[in-house]
Amino acid sequence: MDDFLRLSADTARFTYGSPRAFSFGDDGRLLWFLRSTGPTDPLESLWILDTATGTETRLADPRALSPEPGPLPVAERRLRERTRLVAAGIGSYALTGDGRRAVFPLYGKLYEVTCDGTGTPSPVPTAGPALDPRPNTDGSRIAYVTDDALYVHPGSRTSPADGARWGVAEFAAAEELGRTRGHWWSPDGVTLLAARVDESALQRRHFTDPAHPELPAEDFAYPEAGGPNADVQLWVLGPDGGRVRLDWDAEAFPYVSDAGWDSATEILLTVQDRLQLNVLLLSADPATGRTTELSRTTHPQWVDPLVPGTPARLPDGRMLTATDTPGGAARALAVDGKPLTGDGIQVRRVAGLHQGLLLIEAGQRDPAEQQVLLLDPDSGALTPLADGPGVHSVSAAASGALLLTGAGAGGIRRTVRAPDGRESSPADLSAPLPYRVEPVLERVTEHGVPTALVLPRGHVPGRKLPVLVDGYGGPGFQDVCAEPRRWQHRQWWADQGFAVVTVDNRGTPYVSPAFTHAMYRGFSEVTLEDQVAALRALGERHRDLDLGRVGVRGWSYGGYLAAMAVLRRPDVFHAAAAGAAPTDFRHYDTAYTERYLGLPQENPRVYERDSLIPDAPALVRPLLLVTGLADDNVHPSHTLRLSRALTDAGRPHQLLALPGVTHMTPGGAREKIMALELEFFRRELGPAL
Repeated sequence: MDDFLRLSADTARFTYGSPRAFSFGDDGRLLWFLRSTGPTDPLESLWILDTATGTETRLADPRALSPEPGPLPVAERRLRERTRLVAAGIGSYALTGDGRRAVFPLYGKLYEVTCDGTGTPSPVPTAGPALDPRPNTDGSRIAYVTDDALYVHPGSRTSPADGARWGVAEFAAAEELGRTRGHWWSPDGVTLLAARVDESALQRRHFTDPAHPELPAEDFAYPEAGGPNADVQLWVLGPDGGRVRLDWDAEAFPYVSDAGWDSATEILLTVQDRLQLNVLLLSADPATGRTTELSRTTHPQWVDPLVPGTPARLPDGRMLTATDTPGGAARALAVDGKPLTGDGIQVRRVAGLHQGLLLIEAGQRDPAEQQVLLLDPDSGALTPLADGPGVHSVSAAASGALLLTGAGAGGIRRTVRAPDGRESSPADLSAPLPYRVEPVLERVTEHGVPTALVLPRGHVPGRKLPVLVDGYGGPGFQDVCAEPRRWQHRQWWADQGFAVVTVDNRGTPYVSPAFTHAMYRGFSEVTLEDQVAALRALGERHRDLDLGRVGVRGWSYGGYLAAMAVLRRPDVFHAAAAGAAPTDFRHYDTAYTERYLGLPQENPRVYERDSLIPDAPALVRPLLLVTGLADDNVHPSHTLRLSRALTDAGRPHQLLALPGVTHMTPGGAREKIMALELEFFRRELGPAL
């Protein structure tokens, strides 16, 4: 492994030592966060930054608390996989209402710590391995999950032993709907709102480690497209044993994408129908369970899930919702149904309120960039807060304190701005990025498809380069973005002698709703059509791209794109490395797949057209298939089914199956795969000419 790949592996792709998971506390005086102690330290500690003085204090050190931690409990390991958490140590925490105390799990044990920094974290007795602990407002009680049951300390089990899972988010919610928790304290800290998840109707997915045949198989419930979903209910659990079920049409609206207490007498919950054509914000009475519809967002294809912070009630009672402008030119905001923003801005997130104005993250220029803006909920007037080149984001405290993060070619900068104007920054101890990369960003084809081109450093014009298409291409993720870390590995690939091309085809987010919804009822045709058209357009503009030697690589949906490229367009793509590819979406999960493709029972031709299995006999180009045998997102059976179909058709290919490797490819697995891919592409495409 070369120096860059070794550094990337040792630093978890340059993330160890970088602060994350920020929360304001003590009226904005404190900023809580997680961070390891340096660029090669994989164990994250819990810290606070005093925004008045700029002083940092480490409150909890995982090495001191668990010198010999042992393996993670299965439930916590799976939750970390859902939230894409790479680092070890303290992975999450939750604050009391005043933001002066925190609770956190560590290898199944539960701890609490105060902000004064004078003592060590105190262990909290639990009934078993603790998951997702949440303190009530004053910190007098802590709710947590163990063995799929909800407990309270001090106290005992508070959920009934009825065979269901309590207090957790089901797979579909955690993986696809953005909800990773399943219990919420009432404002008075006495009553709990809890999710009840019945997965008895779901099929079981199994994993075995071929390297350890002596170990038993592991299994979990998986909602496969067209099959049953988990039965999710919400219950109010009182301290006296009383229980009230929230009553909505769960058969018509089975997905709960958000929930929580708005006041002691009202719960707000967001529910969606199975195909996500309708999203309802409901008000629920915790005493009776009755619900009332407050707002309804509809779309003839699907309601785009990418505007966090909506729907929501403003302080004056008006409803804030996301909507599309006429013709699908922009993702906009509306108040009580009246449009607030127009075509010139793509709203991506509502971060809260600041000085009576809406604090939003949005795109106003190139889709690769993001700005932070203040939006007047009455007039729609916009005031820039952070709008320089790059990607800007924000977190806010009710007191007016802000955390502004700006990412661009020069790196990542975080600034805490106190209400009195003083500024401070949490230290970033991560490794300096090896490369300053400024990819050539261009919009091409009649669809204005965003593309990026990275050339070798010191490239001599006139020297023909084999092309490596490296991207994702699927819904929900933007590749062509000004965030600097994602270009480091592409610069490495370029320096190996490739022109690296990344294409955000139609179906990817942040260009416009119409651009995103072009993938409705079909992945393969739009994805491949745009990738080919964009590649050819770039070849016309950049004559050093040798389109007679084009490789393609990707992971997850990007792996699907890579395999599909050589199977269906061998005239354009000459070699592919396909990692964790969902080769047949009939075997992928419900919430993601059905949002775009509908039900397989109703749209069998769509699923057949998007499956790669029937294409196996057409393979004439080199194909490297890669899968992690512990991948619980894209199960290894996807890759193995395609490999079997290729074998049955007599089509040579390579298969790399990695025991113990999950979808996130942690622990340097990704870098080891890249080294093998480099050897593959050099052999199949040849050097620069």
